[in-house]
Amino acid sequence: MHIVIAGGSGFIGEKIQNFLLGNGHQVTILTRNPNKTIQTRGISAVEWLQKDSRPEKELREVDAIINLAGESINGLRWTNKKKKEIVHSRMTATNEIVRMMNELHPKPQVLINASAIGYYGMSTTQEFTEVNNDEAPDFLATVVRKWENAAAKARNTGTRVVFARFGLVLGNGGALPLMLLPYKMKIGGTIGTGEQWVSWIHVEDVVRILYFAILHKEIEGPLNVTAPNPVTMRQFGKAISSVMHSPHWLPVPSWALKIGLGEMSSMLLEGQKVIPEKALRYDFNFHFPQLERALEEIVYT
Repeated sequence: MHIVIAGGSGFIGEKIQNFLLGNGHQVTILTRNPNKTIQTRGISAVEWLQKDSRPEKELREVDAIINLAGESINGLRWTNKKKKEIVHSRMTATNEIVRMMNELHPKPQVLINASAIGYYGMSTTQEFTEVNNDEAPDFLATVVRKWENAAAKARNTGTRVVFARFGLVLGNGGALPLMLLPYKMKIGGTIGTGEQWVSWIHVEDVVRILYFAILHKEIEGPLNVTAPNPVTMRQFGKAISSVMHSPHWLPVPSWALKIGLGEMSSMLLEGQKVIPEKALRYDFNFHFPQLERALEEIVYT
């Protein structure tokens, strides 16, 4: 297959590239700087999101598009400027992909559009699956709804659209290295109350579930990209402590995070219990369904 990736240079994107190349597929990366992209056998780079760039003119026989493009939600604080960049980057990239798809002939069979479990809002008591569609009022939920609504327009081209709602992705990149750091320094402990849910997934399973969604034509709409066994933040910290043989003793109070991170602290102090019901229904086989095994693979390999 010929698979086009937007946002392919990031933590998850690079893993997907390697997986697809290893399975014999042709990969094209959409990038603002194609000259900086390493182009090898099976992988090429096409310029986009630049003045007068028309990537569709260089793309032929595209089977699938994976859209991972967007400003990172991580950072010191969600300033008004940061919020605007988070929204603008996602909408700009997704709208350009839909425009591009309207020009492609034949049309791609599927668009896998990155999304987030932030769609569901925050709760310590409710369990969420893909059927939940209540509109949460917080910033992340609002961003995700706008993002998914933009991607949904690709359906007008006859293309199947999947909203890949990512949980906390664990690997040697992303947020996990920062979460491990206190335990490396022997000062790890529970963040906030510890009762908030963490819906996590190993990056290897992320890559595999996205590929699974490309291959299985019956999968469309929301797809929770999380492991089947979410844990509380207290359990998450204790699992790190166990794997790293480091104490779990110094709590991080909620008020300290709120002062330091502002609104962004909600990512750590609140959470949601998300179950990948659709992946389980279609018999996706998770390599890392349990947290400690996932952490061991990351820490010791």
